[in-house]
Amino acid sequence: MEIVVIGAGGRLGAALMREYRRKFDVIGFDRAQLDLSNRDQIRERIDAASFDVLINAAAFTNVDLCETQRDRAFYINAEAPRVLAEICRDKDAKLIHFSTDYVFDGEKREPYTEEDEAHPISVYGESKRAGEENVLAVKGRHLVVRVNVGPVAGGDDPGGARDHAETGVTAPGYSASDYSGILHFANAGQCSWQEYGQWALDCCEAFGVPIKAKTVDALELKDMTRLRQGYGGQANWMAPRPVYSVLSSARYTELTGASPRTWRDAVADYIRRFYSKK
Repeated sequence: MEIVVIGAGGRLGAALMREYRRKFDVIGFDRAQLDLSNRDQIRERIDAASFDVLINAAAFTNVDLCETQRDRAFYINAEAPRVLAEICRDKDAKLIHFSTDYVFDGEKREPYTEEDEAHPISVYGESKRAGEENVLAVKGRHLVVRVNVGPVAGGDDPGGARDHAETGVTAPGYSASDYSGILHFANAGQCSWQEYGQWALDCCEAFGVPIKAKTVDALELKDMTRLRQGYGGQANWMAPRPVYSVLSSARYTELTGASPRTWRDAVADYIRRFYSKK
């Protein structure tokens, strides 16, 4: 099987490259090799490639910058995925396109399912939702995989979904990739950023990784804004974030018969593999 990974220079794309190179022929395109804001370049370079599966792990993920660069956000996050879907349709190839929990407004207080109505509250979320719609509007074998921007409960992370590859959440197995439509995929459980950070520090200490602090205090979004102002920032420096955006992976489990591991296990494994000297 031949696979193309777009966004190979990011954390998610790099993790996918490492994973799939063990079993398949994989070609990767990073930002320097493929400009997703250039439609002609996309068609020229992807059309020339031979592949059975294309994984789009690239996006304009700076949540705050999207607010002031709306056109760029929509071109990279919405228009480029449509072009990729058309190329895959013409090649009779499978497209796996990564999206985000930021397509939801965070008003729900239980895990979001694939059937829940999307209601983004930021330009980033709007552009990613438009990308989902554009991909699914093109006839073909297309899979949209939503992952959490935050650890497992929303929150502020300009890095986007890429971090999940490093903590153990990579593309769904091929037993699930025959499925077309939208699929949620995330580590099991839920937490706040404070809990996430504290667990990471605890794991670092357990695995002998040097750290400068041992505790993470709680801080609300409004306090982060005030803190930023104290350093010369602007009051409106942050785009709106969904307060709660946990994704249910129940459908993934039904399709594969496997459940994603817990976020605690994933973080511990990541720190052990990439940072521990023990």
